[in-house]
Amino acid sequence: MIKLALSALISLMFASAAITVQAADAGSAPNKKLVLKKRHAVRVAAADASDRMVKRVIKVKGKRKVVYQRVLAAAPAVPTMGDLAGLNSTHDPLSLASNVALVLDQANSEVLFEKNSNVALPIASITKMMTGLIVVEAKQDMDEILTVTDEDVDREKFSSSRLKVGTQMTRANMLHIALMSSENRAASALGRNYPGGRPAFVEAMNAKARELGMSDTHYVDSNGLSKMNVASARDLAKLAMAAYQQPMLRQFSTDPKATVELSNGRPMQFGTTNHLVASPDWAIGLQKTGFINEAGRCLMMQAVIEGRSVIMVFLDSKGKQSRTADAGRMRKWLEALRPANLVGGGSSTGAYSTGM
Repeated sequence: MIKLALSALISLMFASAAITVQAADAGSAPNKKLVLKKRHAVRVAAADASDRMVKRVIKVKGKRKVVYQRVLAAAPAVPTMGDLAGLNSTHDPLSLASNVALVLDQANSEVLFEKNSNVALPIASITKMMTGLIVVEAKQDMDEILTVTDEDVDREKFSSSRLKVGTQMTRANMLHIALMSSENRAASALGRNYPGGRPAFVEAMNAKARELGMSDTHYVDSNGLSKMNVASARDLAKLAMAAYQQPMLRQFSTDPKATVELSNGRPMQFGTTNHLVASPDWAIGLQKTGFINEAGRCLMMQAVIEGRSVIMVFLDSKGKQSRTADAGRMRKWLEALRPANLVGGGSSTGAYSTGM
């Protein structure tokens, strides 16, 4: 099924190539051509794509021209591993877009809401939180200059990066942008510059997972680009609580933006992948987002809601803003569940559990 979906997606990418049409304005030269680039293409649902061209009137140098644009059928969604496991058939009272969700009280680990929380799924860049925990606990020199090499280039997902091969910055800055901006080459460089190299780093990640009781977790890289990095929501809650004990991980993961200086003195601006950290309506102490096709949109977060510190995990969410929208729905549910004047730990009422 995945192969068929990917084949269809590739075919549509070739269909989006630029086209050339004859200009139809009476005042234009008879042989003058107008090139329409693919960024101007009109995208419609596949069911409406029988008419392959759409007529439009545009202005070129102040003159009206009639042009015809190719209609692009919407690409079929690539099923996630959660979809293939049938998790999308699980319903919940909040109509979450995430196939997996877990919320627990940070003070006593009481589960307040769960949905398929024991299912191990790809976790994408949430992997980088374990990467950060290994780096910090290893007490490596945070001022050491690391260099991005060809080994850090993503040849699995071919993701983009602002860090060119040869870029140099401190280990602290590499960790900062790996957590805040989910910079893949930075996370790769962190793993590669561990004693024993990347294999030893990955082994340290898996050893730490075992130490934390993350029995459904397995890592194969330090950046999360592989679908073989898997964990359950319950495991990620354990990781979040362990990572929260490290002030550097809290700070780096929740900075809305930062200016990072390269070793040559040139500054680079980076921003967060989670817009909620900049919102005055949220009090977030730790967070990490993630996305690859097999994992969907993912979010792990510590936040204070109605005086209660909670850990939230959302995996396999559909839609670019869906994971943060799910966090918003969960927050409203918790606010209604817990009286505003009840602060700290203690039993809750109305906790919800469903799924495999």
